[in-house]
Amino acid sequence: MNGLPMAVPAAGLPARVRIHEVGARDGLQNEKSAVPTAVKAEFIRRLAAAGLTTVEATSFVHPKWVPQLADAEELFPQLDDLARAGVHLPVLVPNERGLDRALALGADRIAVFGSATETFASRNLNRTIAESLAMFEPVVARAKQGKAHVRGYLSMCFGDPWEGAVPVHQVVRVAKALLDLGCDELSLGDTIGVATPGHVQALLSGLNEEGVPTDRIGVHFHDTYGQALSNTLAALQHGVTTVDASAGGLGGCPYAKSATGNLATEDLVWMLDGLGIETGVDLAALTATSVWMAEQLGRPSPSRTVRALSHKEQ
Repeated sequence: MNGLPMAVPAAGLPARVRIHEVGARDGLQNEKSAVPTAVKAEFIRRLAAAGLTTVEATSFVHPKWVPQLADAEELFPQLDDLARAGVHLPVLVPNERGLDRALALGADRIAVFGSATETFASRNLNRTIAESLAMFEPVVARAKQGKAHVRGYLSMCFGDPWEGAVPVHQVVRVAKALLDLGCDELSLGDTIGVATPGHVQALLSGLNEEGVPTDRIGVHFHDTYGQALSNTLAALQHGVTTVDASAGGLGGCPYAKSATGNLATEDLVWMLDGLGIETGVDLAALTATSVWMAEQLGRPSPSRTVRALSHKEQ
């Protein structure tokens, strides 16, 4: 697009960022109308073709809880060629039964989903924080025995709709517990989008002070209050190099009604391209993918970059 955005690097930022694409799982999980398995597979293929090397594929959760992802056993084998080509296809597992289902299909990147607050743990997992960690312990141990990479999602890291502001020390405690279980990396979730840059820096510093290295931390921001990109920049300034994003800005959280969409991958790539930070992602191809997916869903993409680059109302 006429050389835009112009790449103007800023001091103190990483040279490269790995985007952990969550659109096919987190983005689609609370769609009310069933998305055909073939459409999901095509979406993931297009995302990979656009240069995304980590594309979260699905969740092996009970269909009663997330009906949209009830086709995990059907979808995942259709992506074997992508896995052989080196595309990472993480899957979310809630418990040992979910792990069994994932491992049976050859999944080698597993994620568990915890909470930094008791209320959300109760509503989302029907357990206390301690009980949820106890549930994850054999999941992580068995996954590691099978040489799988394990990611620990931690939700409500900055605010909770029932409990309000979440103290940094509380988040650090649960984050360390996930790492102690054997998780390879953490994804810090701003589930309801209330974080601001200073809060992001404070949490990252708090984790570092308790021995959690920055290179094991990813960030997952929602744009409820328009802060997702500024919060991402704050994380990059701290040295974070893994950022979660969702193509077209799809998704939210079905168990937190005040949550709005994830940070749009296109909006993230536009900013990173402008900062001269490498991602390996072709923005034009990614935008075309989100335009196509918006057509499948029958509504426009919420991503500002998608709208600007597509020059039309989808």
